[in-house]
Amino acid sequence: MKRILFLGIAVCVAALPAKAQEEKTAREQYEEFRKQAVGEYEDFRRKCNEEYAEFMREAWREFEMGPAVPKPKEKPVPPVVAPIEDREQPVENRPIPFDKVLPVPVVEPQPQPISPIQSPLPDPTWKPFDFEFFGANIRVLLNGEERFHLESCDDNTIADMWLVLADGRYDELLSTCLFHREDRKFCDWAYLLMLQELADSLLGEDSNEAVLLTAFLYCQSGYKVRIARQDEKLCLLYATQNEIYNVPSWTVDGERFYPLGEMRGRVYICAVPFPQEKSLSLAIAEVPYFDEIFSPMRKLLADRFVAMDIDIEINMNLLDFYDTYPTSMIDGDFGTRWAFYANVPPSEEVCAMLYPQLREYIEGKSQWEASNILLNWVQTAFVYEYDDVVWGEDRAFFPDETLYYPYCDCEDRSILFSRIVRDLMGLEVILLYYPGHLATAVCFTEEVKGDYLVVNGKRYVVCDPTFINANVGRTMTDMDNATAHVILLE
Repeated sequence: MKRILFLGIAVCVAALPAKAQEEKTAREQYEEFRKQAVGEYEDFRRKCNEEYAEFMREAWREFEMGPAVPKPKEKPVPPVVAPIEDREQPVENRPIPFDKVLPVPVVEPQPQPISPIQSPLPDPTWKPFDFEFFGANIRVLLNGEERFHLESCDDNTIADMWLVLADGRYDELLSTCLFHREDRKFCDWAYLLMLQELADSLLGEDSNEAVLLTAFLYCQSGYKVRIARQDEKLCLLYATQNEIYNVPSWTVDGERFYPLGEMRGRVYICAVPFPQEKSLSLAIAEVPYFDEIFSPMRKLLADRFVAMDIDIEINMNLLDFYDTYPTSMIDGDFGTRWAFYANVPPSEEVCAMLYPQLREYIEGKSQWEASNILLNWVQTAFVYEYDDVVWGEDRAFFPDETLYYPYCDCEDRSILFSRIVRDLMGLEVILLYYPGHLATAVCFTEEVKGDYLVVNGKRYVVCDPTFINANVGRTMTDMDNATAHVILLE
Protein backbone atom coordinates (compact mmCIF):
# COMPACT_ATOMS: atom_id res chain seq x y z
CA MET A 1 0.00 0.00 0.00
CA LYS A 2 2.78 2.43 0.89
CA ARG A 3 4.63 1.61 -2.29
CA ILE A 4 1.52 2.22 -4.37
CA LEU A 5 0.84 5.45 -2.55
CA PHE A 6 4.43 6.51 -3.06
CA LEU A 7 4.32 5.69 -6.72
CA GLY A 8 1.05 7.54 -7.04
CA ILE A 9 2.65 10.58 -5.52
CA ALA A 10 5.69 10.14 -7.69
CA VAL A 11 3.55 9.97 -10.78
CA CYS A 12 1.73 13.15 -9.73
CA VAL A 13 4.99 14.95 -9.06
CA ALA A 14 6.44 13.79 -12.32
CA ALA A 15 3.39 15.05 -14.13
CA LEU A 16 3.56 18.53 -12.59
CA PRO A 17 6.21 20.07 -14.83
CA ALA A 18 4.31 19.26 -18.05
CA LYS A 19 0.97 20.42 -16.61
CA ALA A 20 2.55 23.55 -15.22
CA GLN A 21 4.09 24.16 -18.59
CA GLU A 22 0.66 23.90 -20.22
CA GLU A 23 -0.84 26.32 -17.68
CA LYS A 24 2.03 28.70 -18.14
CA THR A 25 1.50 28.66 -21.87
CA ALA A 26 -2.21 29.35 -21.41
CA ARG A 27 -1.45 32.20 -19.04
CA GLU A 28 1.08 33.60 -21.45
CA GLN A 29 -1.46 33.37 -24.25
CA TYR A 30 -4.07 35.14 -22.15
CA GLU A 31 -1.57 37.82 -21.11
CA GLU A 32 -0.63 38.41 -24.72
CA PHE A 33 -4.32 38.69 -25.62
CA ARG A 34 -4.94 41.05 -22.70
CA LYS A 35 -2.01 43.25 -23.62
CA GLN A 36 -3.18 43.35 -27.22
CA ALA A 37 -6.71 44.29 -26.15
CA VAL A 38 -5.41 46.92 -23.76
CA GLY A 39 -3.15 48.28 -26.46
CA GLU A 40 -6.05 48.49 -28.89
CA TYR A 41 -8.18 50.29 -26.28
CA GLU A 42 -5.38 52.73 -25.53
CA ASP A 43 -4.70 53.30 -29.22
CA PHE A 44 -8.40 54.00 -29.81
CA ARG A 45 -8.62 56.51 -26.95
CA ARG A 46 -5.32 58.12 -27.95
CA LYS A 47 -6.53 58.52 -31.53
CA CYS A 48 -9.83 60.03 -30.34
CA ASN A 49 -7.98 62.56 -28.19
CA GLU A 50 -5.54 63.43 -30.96
CA GLU A 51 -8.40 64.10 -33.38
CA TYR A 52 -10.27 66.02 -30.67
CA ALA A 53 -7.23 68.21 -30.00
CA GLU A 54 -6.86 68.97 -33.70
CA PHE A 55 -10.51 70.05 -33.90
CA MET A 56 -9.90 72.28 -30.87
CA ARG A 57 -7.51 74.35 -32.97
CA GLU A 58 -10.34 75.51 -35.23
CA ALA A 59 -13.73 74.56 -33.74
CA TRP A 60 -14.29 77.61 -31.52
CA ARG A 61 -17.42 79.61 -32.32
CA GLU A 62 -19.10 82.56 -30.69
CA PHE A 63 -22.35 81.88 -28.83
CA GLU A 64 -24.85 84.14 -27.11
CA MET A 65 -26.04 83.16 -23.64
CA GLY A 66 -29.70 82.17 -23.47
CA PRO A 67 -32.06 83.32 -20.72
CA ALA A 68 -32.34 81.32 -17.53
CA VAL A 69 -35.47 79.24 -17.06
CA PRO A 70 -37.26 81.00 -14.19
CA LYS A 71 -38.44 78.90 -11.30
CA PRO A 72 -42.25 78.96 -11.51
CA LYS A 73 -44.00 81.00 -8.87
CA GLU A 74 -47.32 79.85 -7.55
CA LYS A 75 -49.64 81.14 -4.91
CA PRO A 76 -49.06 78.65 -2.09
CA VAL A 77 -52.04 76.87 -0.62
CA PRO A 78 -52.03 77.18 3.19
CA PRO A 79 -52.40 74.06 5.32
CA VAL A 80 -55.88 73.16 6.52
CA VAL A 81 -56.61 71.91 10.02
CA ALA A 82 -59.52 69.49 10.09
CA PRO A 83 -61.66 69.41 13.24
CA ILE A 84 -60.54 66.53 15.43
CA GLU A 85 -64.10 65.24 15.68
CA ASP A 86 -64.15 64.75 11.89
CA ARG A 87 -61.75 61.84 12.32
CA GLU A 88 -64.61 59.80 13.72
CA GLN A 89 -66.84 60.44 10.72
CA PRO A 90 -67.14 57.51 8.28
CA VAL A 91 -65.26 57.89 5.00
CA GLU A 92 -66.96 56.87 1.78
CA ASN A 93 -65.39 55.70 -1.44
CA ARG A 94 -65.37 58.56 -3.93
CA PRO A 95 -63.60 58.46 -7.28
CA ILE A 96 -61.87 61.72 -8.13
CA PRO A 97 -60.71 62.97 -11.54
CA PHE A 98 -57.23 64.12 -12.52
CA ASP A 99 -55.72 65.92 -15.49
CA LYS A 100 -52.69 63.90 -16.65
CA VAL A 101 -49.99 61.43 -15.61
CA LEU A 102 -46.28 62.26 -15.54
CA PRO A 103 -44.08 59.18 -16.07
CA VAL A 104 -41.20 58.12 -13.84
CA PRO A 105 -37.97 59.84 -15.00
CA VAL A 106 -35.72 57.32 -16.71
CA VAL A 107 -32.48 56.68 -14.81
CA GLU A 108 -29.81 55.42 -17.19
CA PRO A 109 -26.47 53.87 -16.21
CA GLN A 110 -23.74 56.39 -15.56
CA PRO A 111 -21.48 57.32 -18.49
CA GLN A 112 -18.31 55.30 -18.94
CA PRO A 113 -14.99 56.02 -20.68
CA ILE A 114 -14.86 55.15 -24.37
CA SER A 115 -12.33 52.43 -23.42
CA PRO A 116 -11.26 50.92 -20.09
CA ILE A 117 -8.78 53.08 -18.20
CA GLN A 118 -5.69 51.04 -17.42
CA SER A 119 -3.80 52.40 -14.43
CA PRO A 120 -0.02 52.08 -14.61
CA LEU A 121 1.63 49.93 -11.97
CA PRO A 122 2.15 51.95 -8.77
CA ASP A 123 5.57 53.46 -8.38
CA PRO A 124 7.07 54.05 -4.92
CA THR A 125 8.03 57.56 -5.99
CA TRP A 126 4.38 58.55 -6.39
CA LYS A 127 2.98 60.74 -3.65
CA PRO A 128 -0.52 60.63 -2.14
CA PHE A 129 -2.60 63.74 -2.65
CA ASP A 130 -5.55 64.31 -0.32
CA PHE A 131 -8.40 66.74 -0.74
CA GLU A 132 -11.62 67.22 1.18
CA PHE A 133 -14.99 66.87 -0.49
CA PHE A 134 -18.00 67.59 1.74
CA GLY A 135 -16.16 66.16 4.71
CA ALA A 136 -14.90 63.11 2.85
CA ASN A 137 -11.14 62.69 2.59
CA ILE A 138 -10.44 61.70 -1.02
CA ARG A 139 -6.96 60.33 -1.77
CA VAL A 140 -5.30 60.03 -5.18
CA LEU A 141 -1.71 59.25 -6.20
CA LEU A 142 0.37 61.74 -8.18
CA ASN A 143 3.60 61.08 -10.04
CA GLY A 144 4.63 64.72 -9.93
CA GLU A 145 3.83 65.46 -13.58
CA GLU A 146 0.16 66.37 -13.12
CA ARG A 147 0.63 70.06 -12.34
CA PHE A 148 0.84 72.31 -15.38
CA HIS A 149 0.57 75.94 -16.41
CA LEU A 150 -1.24 77.52 -19.37
CA GLU A 151 0.60 80.40 -20.95
CA SER A 152 -2.58 81.66 -22.59
CA CYS A 153 -6.11 80.64 -23.58
CA ASP A 154 -5.67 80.61 -27.34
CA ASP A 155 -6.81 77.64 -29.42
CA ASN A 156 -3.38 76.12 -30.02
CA THR A 157 -2.26 76.40 -26.40
CA ILE A 158 -5.38 74.58 -25.17
CA ALA A 159 -5.11 71.92 -27.91
CA ASP A 160 -1.42 71.34 -27.13
CA MET A 161 -2.17 70.94 -23.43
CA TRP A 162 -5.03 68.53 -24.18
CA LEU A 163 -2.50 66.29 -25.94
CA VAL A 164 -0.29 66.41 -22.86
CA LEU A 165 -3.24 65.53 -20.62
CA ALA A 166 -4.06 62.59 -22.89
CA ASP A 167 -0.54 61.11 -23.10
CA GLY A 168 -1.16 58.63 -20.27
CA ARG A 169 0.29 60.44 -17.28
CA TYR A 170 -3.21 61.17 -15.93
CA ASP A 171 -4.58 57.64 -16.33
CA GLU A 172 -3.93 56.71 -12.70
CA LEU A 173 -5.66 59.89 -11.56
CA LEU A 174 -8.65 59.22 -13.82
CA SER A 175 -8.89 55.59 -12.75
CA THR A 176 -8.87 56.61 -9.08
CA CYS A 177 -11.59 59.20 -9.65
CA LEU A 178 -13.82 56.60 -11.30
CA PHE A 179 -13.14 54.25 -8.38
CA HIS A 180 -14.30 56.89 -5.90
CA ARG A 181 -17.42 57.53 -8.02
CA GLU A 182 -18.39 53.88 -7.66
CA ASP A 183 -17.16 53.33 -4.13
CA ARG A 184 -18.95 56.34 -2.66
CA LYS A 185 -22.03 56.01 -4.89
CA PHE A 186 -21.52 59.47 -6.31
CA CYS A 187 -24.26 60.51 -8.74
CA ASP A 188 -23.29 62.48 -11.86
CA TRP A 189 -23.65 65.81 -10.06
CA ALA A 190 -21.53 64.70 -7.10
CA TYR A 191 -18.87 63.30 -9.44
CA LEU A 192 -18.61 66.55 -11.38
CA LEU A 193 -18.23 68.55 -8.17
CA MET A 194 -15.61 66.08 -6.93
CA LEU A 195 -13.52 66.54 -10.09
CA GLN A 196 -13.80 70.30 -9.71
CA GLU A 197 -12.65 70.15 -6.08
CA LEU A 198 -9.72 67.91 -7.03
CA ALA A 199 -8.58 70.25 -9.81
CA ASP A 200 -9.04 73.37 -7.67
CA SER A 201 -7.03 71.81 -4.83
CA LEU A 202 -4.28 70.70 -7.18
CA LEU A 203 -3.99 73.66 -9.56
CA GLY A 204 -5.62 76.62 -7.83
CA GLU A 205 -9.26 77.42 -7.26
CA ASP A 206 -11.12 78.50 -10.40
CA SER A 207 -7.87 78.79 -12.35
CA ASN A 208 -7.82 78.11 -16.08
CA GLU A 209 -5.62 75.09 -15.41
CA ALA A 210 -8.18 73.69 -12.94
CA VAL A 211 -11.01 74.25 -15.43
CA LEU A 212 -9.13 72.44 -18.20
CA LEU A 213 -8.19 69.50 -15.96
CA THR A 214 -11.79 69.17 -14.73
CA ALA A 215 -13.02 69.24 -18.32
CA PHE A 216 -10.48 66.60 -19.37
CA LEU A 217 -11.25 64.18 -16.52
CA TYR A 218 -14.99 64.73 -16.99
CA CYS A 219 -14.75 64.17 -20.76
CA GLN A 220 -12.60 61.05 -20.38
CA SER A 221 -15.13 59.66 -17.89
CA GLY A 222 -17.74 59.65 -20.67
CA TYR A 223 -19.58 62.93 -20.05
CA LYS A 224 -20.59 65.59 -22.55
CA VAL A 225 -18.57 68.72 -21.88
CA ARG A 226 -17.68 71.89 -23.74
CA ILE A 227 -15.08 74.52 -22.90
CA ALA A 228 -16.05 78.19 -23.05
CA ARG A 229 -13.64 81.11 -23.29
CA GLN A 230 -14.28 84.74 -22.49
CA ASP A 231 -11.30 87.06 -22.80
CA GLU A 232 -8.57 85.16 -20.92
CA LYS A 233 -10.90 83.08 -18.76
CA LEU A 234 -12.02 79.46 -19.26
CA CYS A 235 -15.24 77.89 -18.01
CA LEU A 236 -16.51 74.30 -18.13
CA LEU A 237 -19.98 73.81 -19.64
CA TYR A 238 -21.87 70.60 -18.88
CA ALA A 239 -24.85 69.22 -20.79
CA THR A 240 -27.98 67.82 -19.18
CA GLN A 241 -31.47 66.96 -20.42
CA ASN A 242 -32.85 68.63 -17.28
CA GLU A 243 -33.91 72.27 -17.51
CA ILE A 244 -32.20 73.88 -14.53
CA TYR A 245 -33.96 76.82 -12.95
CA ASN A 246 -32.39 80.27 -12.63
CA VAL A 247 -29.13 79.29 -14.38
CA PRO A 248 -28.40 80.74 -17.84
CA SER A 249 -27.19 78.38 -20.55
CA TRP A 250 -25.78 78.27 -24.06
CA THR A 251 -27.40 76.15 -26.75
CA VAL A 252 -24.85 74.21 -28.78
CA ASP A 253 -26.10 71.97 -31.58
CA GLY A 254 -29.59 72.01 -30.10
CA GLU A 255 -28.59 71.09 -26.54
CA ARG A 256 -28.33 73.26 -23.43
CA PHE A 257 -24.95 73.61 -21.72
CA TYR A 258 -24.73 75.08 -18.23
CA PRO A 259 -21.67 76.75 -16.66
CA LEU A 260 -19.81 75.20 -13.76
CA GLY A 261 -18.79 78.54 -12.35
CA GLU A 262 -19.43 82.17 -13.17
CA MET A 263 -19.63 83.18 -16.81
CA ARG A 264 -22.22 85.29 -18.62
CA GLY A 265 -22.85 86.92 -22.00
CA ARG A 266 -21.22 86.14 -25.33
CA VAL A 267 -18.49 83.49 -25.21
CA TYR A 268 -16.39 81.41 -27.56
CA ILE A 269 -17.12 77.69 -27.20
CA CYS A 270 -15.17 74.73 -28.54
CA ALA A 271 -18.21 73.03 -30.07
CA VAL A 272 -16.59 69.76 -31.11
CA PRO A 273 -18.15 66.59 -29.60
CA PHE A 274 -16.15 63.71 -28.13
CA PRO A 275 -17.04 60.13 -29.17
CA GLN A 276 -19.78 58.37 -27.17
CA GLU A 277 -20.26 61.29 -24.78
CA LYS A 278 -23.41 61.35 -22.60
CA SER A 279 -25.22 64.16 -20.82
CA LEU A 280 -25.17 64.51 -17.04
CA SER A 281 -28.27 63.21 -15.24
CA LEU A 282 -29.61 64.94 -12.15
CA ALA A 283 -31.23 61.73 -10.93
CA ILE A 284 -29.77 60.33 -7.70
CA ALA A 285 -30.10 56.55 -7.89
CA GLU A 286 -28.33 55.95 -4.56
CA VAL A 287 -27.57 58.26 -1.67
CA PRO A 288 -23.92 59.33 -1.97
CA TYR A 289 -21.69 58.39 0.93
CA PHE A 290 -19.91 61.15 2.83
CA ASP A 291 -18.06 60.87 6.12
CA GLU A 292 -20.37 61.39 9.07
CA ILE A 293 -20.71 64.55 11.12
CA PHE A 294 -24.06 64.37 12.86
CA SER A 295 -26.44 67.15 13.79
CA PRO A 296 -27.79 67.50 17.34
CA MET A 297 -30.54 65.00 18.16
CA ARG A 298 -34.03 66.16 17.20
CA LYS A 299 -37.34 64.92 18.67
CA LEU A 300 -40.32 64.57 16.37
CA LEU A 301 -43.61 63.98 18.20
CA ALA A 302 -47.05 63.19 16.77
CA ASP A 303 -50.06 65.00 18.23
CA ARG A 304 -52.49 62.12 17.92
CA PHE A 305 -50.20 59.27 18.93
CA VAL A 306 -48.54 60.78 21.96
CA ALA A 307 -46.39 57.72 22.60
CA MET A 308 -44.52 58.29 19.32
CA ASP A 309 -41.28 59.81 20.54
CA ILE A 310 -39.00 59.78 17.49
CA ASP A 311 -35.33 60.77 17.80
CA ILE A 312 -33.30 61.57 14.71
CA GLU A 313 -29.90 63.02 13.76
CA ILE A 314 -28.68 63.86 10.27
CA ASN A 315 -25.30 63.75 8.51
CA MET A 316 -24.42 67.40 8.00
CA ASN A 317 -21.97 66.61 5.18
CA LEU A 318 -24.78 65.07 3.15
CA LEU A 319 -26.95 68.14 3.82
CA ASP A 320 -24.16 70.40 2.56
CA PHE A 321 -24.05 68.39 -0.66
CA TYR A 322 -27.84 68.50 -1.09
CA ASP A 323 -27.60 72.28 -0.70
CA THR A 324 -25.72 72.41 -4.04
CA TYR A 325 -28.25 70.31 -5.94
CA PRO A 326 -29.73 72.17 -8.96
CA THR A 327 -33.53 72.21 -9.04
CA SER A 328 -34.83 71.33 -12.49
CA MET A 329 -37.64 69.90 -14.59
CA ILE A 330 -37.99 67.64 -17.62
CA ASP A 331 -39.75 68.50 -20.88
CA GLY A 332 -40.94 71.85 -19.56
CA ASP A 333 -43.26 70.29 -16.96
CA PHE A 334 -42.92 71.83 -13.50
CA GLY A 335 -44.41 68.74 -11.84
CA THR A 336 -41.51 66.50 -12.86
CA ARG A 337 -39.13 68.20 -10.42
CA TRP A 338 -40.59 66.48 -7.37
CA ALA A 339 -39.95 62.98 -8.68
CA PHE A 340 -36.20 63.70 -8.54
CA TYR A 341 -36.52 64.35 -4.79
CA ALA A 342 -39.10 61.68 -3.93
CA ASN A 343 -37.17 58.88 -5.66
CA VAL A 344 -34.12 59.47 -3.46
CA PRO A 345 -34.25 57.28 -0.33
CA PRO A 346 -33.22 58.55 3.07
CA SER A 347 -29.57 58.02 3.88
CA GLU A 348 -28.43 54.73 5.41
CA GLU A 349 -27.85 56.52 8.71
CA VAL A 350 -31.42 57.83 8.76
CA CYS A 351 -32.93 54.49 7.78
CA ALA A 352 -30.97 52.74 10.53
CA MET A 353 -32.19 55.21 13.16
CA LEU A 354 -35.66 56.27 11.99
CA TYR A 355 -37.21 53.16 10.52
CA PRO A 356 -36.91 50.85 13.55
CA GLN A 357 -38.62 53.52 15.67
CA LEU A 358 -41.48 53.99 13.22
CA ARG A 359 -41.81 50.25 12.62
CA GLU A 360 -42.37 49.72 16.35
CA TYR A 361 -45.57 51.81 16.21
CA ILE A 362 -47.09 50.26 13.07
CA GLU A 363 -46.13 46.62 13.63
CA GLY A 364 -49.15 44.34 13.65
CA LYS A 365 -51.49 47.10 12.46
CA SER A 366 -53.73 46.98 9.40
CA GLN A 367 -52.68 49.06 6.42
CA TRP A 368 -55.38 51.61 7.27
CA GLU A 369 -54.18 51.90 10.88
CA ALA A 370 -50.47 51.96 10.00
CA SER A 371 -50.87 54.59 7.27
CA ASN A 372 -52.93 56.80 9.60
CA ILE A 373 -50.20 56.62 12.24
CA LEU A 374 -47.50 57.59 9.74
CA LEU A 375 -49.71 60.24 8.16
CA ASN A 376 -50.50 61.95 11.47
CA TRP A 377 -46.82 61.88 12.43
CA VAL A 378 -45.88 63.74 9.21
CA GLN A 379 -48.87 66.09 9.59
CA THR A 380 -48.09 67.16 13.17
CA ALA A 381 -44.41 66.50 13.99
CA PHE A 382 -43.17 69.21 11.62
CA VAL A 383 -43.76 72.97 11.65
CA TYR A 384 -45.28 74.32 8.44
CA GLU A 385 -43.86 77.46 6.85
CA TYR A 386 -43.74 78.87 3.32
CA ASP A 387 -40.47 78.55 1.40
CA ASP A 388 -40.57 82.22 0.43
CA VAL A 389 -40.51 83.16 4.11
CA VAL A 390 -37.64 80.81 5.03
CA TRP A 391 -35.56 80.65 1.83
CA GLY A 392 -36.76 83.58 -0.25
CA GLU A 393 -37.84 81.21 -3.03
CA ASP A 394 -39.43 77.83 -3.61
CA ARG A 395 -37.20 74.97 -2.47
CA ALA A 396 -37.94 71.25 -2.28
CA PHE A 397 -36.31 68.96 0.29
CA PHE A 398 -34.84 65.50 0.12
CA PRO A 399 -36.11 63.32 3.01
CA ASP A 400 -33.00 63.94 5.14
CA GLU A 401 -33.47 67.69 4.77
CA THR A 402 -37.08 67.60 5.95
CA LEU A 403 -35.99 65.65 9.02
CA TYR A 404 -33.34 68.27 9.82
CA TYR A 405 -34.66 71.74 9.00
CA PRO A 406 -37.11 73.33 11.48
CA TYR A 407 -39.68 74.24 8.81
CA CYS A 408 -41.15 72.47 5.80
CA ASP A 409 -44.11 72.78 3.46
CA CYS A 410 -46.56 70.53 1.59
CA GLU A 411 -44.08 69.24 -1.00
CA ASP A 412 -41.49 68.29 1.62
CA ARG A 413 -44.09 66.45 3.72
CA SER A 414 -45.45 64.59 0.71
CA ILE A 415 -41.97 63.55 -0.44
CA LEU A 416 -41.11 62.27 3.05
CA PHE A 417 -44.44 60.47 3.50
CA SER A 418 -44.13 58.83 0.08
CA ARG A 419 -40.73 57.46 1.07
CA ILE A 420 -41.60 56.02 4.46
CA VAL A 421 -44.78 54.35 3.13
CA ARG A 422 -42.86 52.76 0.26
CA ASP A 423 -39.97 51.71 2.48
CA LEU A 424 -41.85 50.56 5.61
CA MET A 425 -45.12 49.27 4.16
CA GLY A 426 -43.94 48.21 0.71
CA LEU A 427 -46.84 49.99 -1.01
CA GLU A 428 -46.86 51.99 -4.24
CA VAL A 429 -47.31 55.74 -3.85
CA ILE A 430 -47.96 58.56 -6.30
CA LEU A 431 -47.74 62.32 -5.86
CA LEU A 432 -50.72 64.55 -6.62
CA TYR A 433 -49.80 68.01 -7.84
CA TYR A 434 -52.47 70.68 -7.62
CA PRO A 435 -51.68 74.29 -8.47
CA GLY A 436 -49.85 75.48 -5.35
CA HIS A 437 -50.14 72.18 -3.45
CA LEU A 438 -48.66 68.66 -3.36
CA ALA A 439 -50.26 65.59 -1.79
CA THR A 440 -49.93 61.80 -2.08
CA ALA A 441 -52.09 58.77 -2.81
CA VAL A 442 -51.32 55.16 -1.80
CA CYS A 443 -52.11 51.90 -3.59
CA PHE A 444 -53.29 49.75 -0.68
CA THR A 445 -53.51 45.96 -0.99
CA GLU A 446 -56.16 45.81 1.74
CA GLU A 447 -59.58 47.46 1.64
CA VAL A 448 -59.19 51.15 2.53
CA LYS A 449 -62.03 53.57 1.88
CA GLY A 450 -61.82 57.19 0.83
CA ASP A 451 -61.22 59.49 -2.12
CA TYR A 452 -59.35 57.54 -4.77
CA LEU A 453 -57.90 57.67 -8.27
CA VAL A 454 -57.51 54.85 -10.75
CA VAL A 455 -54.13 55.17 -12.51
CA ASN A 456 -52.97 52.53 -14.97
CA GLY A 457 -55.57 50.15 -13.58
CA LYS A 458 -54.51 50.60 -9.94
CA ARG A 459 -56.54 52.22 -7.18
CA TYR A 460 -54.75 54.91 -5.15
CA VAL A 461 -56.34 56.39 -2.00
CA VAL A 462 -55.60 60.05 -1.19
CA CYS A 463 -53.36 60.74 1.83
CA ASP A 464 -52.58 64.41 2.42
CA PRO A 465 -49.72 65.18 4.86
CA THR A 466 -50.77 68.86 4.97
CA PHE A 467 -54.45 68.27 5.78
CA ILE A 468 -53.77 68.36 9.53
CA ASN A 469 -55.71 65.76 11.60
CA ALA A 470 -57.38 64.31 8.48
CA ASN A 471 -57.45 60.55 8.11
CA VAL A 472 -56.42 58.57 5.09
CA GLY A 473 -58.91 58.98 2.25
CA ARG A 474 -59.67 62.69 2.65
CA THR A 475 -58.84 65.33 0.07
CA MET A 476 -57.85 68.70 1.48
CA THR A 477 -60.53 71.39 1.31
CA ASP A 478 -60.93 73.38 -1.94
CA MET A 479 -58.62 71.19 -4.06
CA ASP A 480 -59.62 71.12 -7.74
CA ASN A 481 -59.05 67.48 -8.64
CA ALA A 482 -59.80 68.08 -12.32
CA THR A 483 -56.51 70.04 -12.57
CA ALA A 484 -54.38 67.55 -10.59
CA HIS A 485 -51.34 65.96 -12.18
CA VAL A 486 -50.36 62.45 -11.16
CA ILE A 487 -46.60 62.04 -10.68
CA LEU A 488 -45.52 58.40 -10.83
CA LEU A 489 -42.70 57.34 -8.50
CA GLU A 490 -40.27 54.45 -8.42
